[in-house]
Amino acid sequence: MKAEILKLLKEYTKHKYIRLTSRGNLSIFLGTYFAKKTNSKPYFLIPDQGGWLTYKKYPKMFGFTIKELETDQGVINLDKLKEVAQKCGAFIYANPAGYFAEQPMKEIYEICSEAGCIVILDATGAIGSDMCNGEYADFTIGSFGKWKPVNMGYGGWISSKEQFPDLEMFSLYRMSDLTYPKMLEALQKAPARIKQLMDRCDQVKQDLKDFNVIHADKKGLVVVVGYKSSDEKEKIIEYCKAQVLEFTECPRYIRVEEPAISIEIKRLE
Repeated sequence: MKAEILKLLKEYTKHKYIRLTSRGNLSIFLGTYFAKKTNSKPYFLIPDQGGWLTYKKYPKMFGFTIKELETDQGVINLDKLKEVAQKCGAFIYANPAGYFAEQPMKEIYEICSEAGCIVILDATGAIGSDMCNGEYADFTIGSFGKWKPVNMGYGGWISSKEQFPDLEMFSLYRMSDLTYPKMLEALQKAPARIKQLMDRCDQVKQDLKDFNVIHADKKGLVVVVGYKSSDEKEKIIEYCKAQVLEFTECPRYIRVEEPAISIEIKRLE
């Protein structure tokens, strides 16, 4: 059954080399470590918003200096990327940004490749969709944790175009065989689940079209709605409660760094 899982992940990521991990944070840790093994440049690039919390922690453990890339509310600004990529050993970013806005993967990879900067694509919110494409990443990583599209509460993956630079790292943890049946089923359902979540997001964006829906034209699994007054904020929250939709408040690094309500469509079962 593990072989079936790896085969499916190879199809989803378009990468030849795949390893399962015990959690998404371990995948990020390994991707950062492998980047350090293969690139000696001192800077590790992360987006200034729309990322994940451990982007700011793990690179420091391997001696990188973290550099934050100015984004367009989480979406990668390609001109800004061109300015800094040459100095960076690796760049990690999420697609979709903060789960709410599709990224220009192809352009990001072309810029980084030309600059000699390794690309780590966090495809947690994209696995099973066209937003996860290893042709435009040196590594893909992701989580199968709680409230993720592959909603197991456990596990993750890391994939690579080339053989991993240190196979010994994979001997430091073990996956339980008991998780494989549930994991395979969840991965098989991922494309349909992501489509269902994106369709629900489209409906919410239509319902809230008179508000400031951030990156309303981009695909995602949550809907982030900015506000400029307490009245606007309360109306958005009232909508969420009426529709029985969970929400979180921003600013938050993992969504946007400005006042907004993040409607957590991806938490729907």
